[in-house]
Amino acid sequence: MLVNDWMNTPVVTIDRKDSLLKAVNLMKEHEISILPVLDGARLVGVITDRDLKRSAPSDVLLGDMKDILYHMGSVKVEAAMSTDPITVPPDYTLEEVADVFLTNNISGCPVLSYEGDLAGIITKKDLFRAVIVVPGFRKRGVVFGFMLEDRPGSIKEVTDVIRKYNARLISIMATYAKAPEGYRYVYIRAFMIERRILPQLNQELAETAKLLYMVDLRDGKRETYANY
Repeated sequence: MLVNDWMNTPVVTIDRKDSLLKAVNLMKEHEISILPVLDGARLVGVITDRDLKRSAPSDVLLGDMKDILYHMGSVKVEAAMSTDPITVPPDYTLEEVADVFLTNNISGCPVLSYEGDLAGIITKKDLFRAVIVVPGFRKRGVVFGFMLEDRPGSIKEVTDVIRKYNARLISIMATYAKAPEGYRYVYIRAFMIERRILPQLNQELAETAKLLYMVDLRDGKRETYANY
């Protein structure tokens, strides 16, 4: 999954000479929390809702609405923006973007082409959307968690069992994180499984491999098995 497929475009931007009040209004109008700041067509910074909150001194915050509006209308975006913004290219994977966000403690950043043009913007919200959409969460279905031996064919052994019950596989994800040596955790999402055959399917899966849990997202039923 690449940034190009999940970034927001066209991008809502603001000029460095615009007022903080305009930034507030743009964020409110478009329901966003980050604005790329331009000098002409060149990206020179970003301003976030946190920057806007920090930019108002305490005496203004405690004042009346007229004082607050005056302050926000008189201060320029360039006085509150973050310069040298972190950016990512359109061909970054979402995993790379997530690592950038975590490393730099940010919630979004502009996407720049290799020619230096502003191509889009990507945020944590977009990453969450991908986590929901790509694995097929909204199709509901049934999720199985396994700890499988790290050898060729171990995943096929359990998917063959699931397919035998006429189920459709939506997604398969595997990770070595926190898995014992020689094993990996595998998570399989499937749908079109009849509820009446679930107990039989679970039993056969448990006989085939180490089944950790089963969650039926259609009705919230879940079972956690021994040693998990």
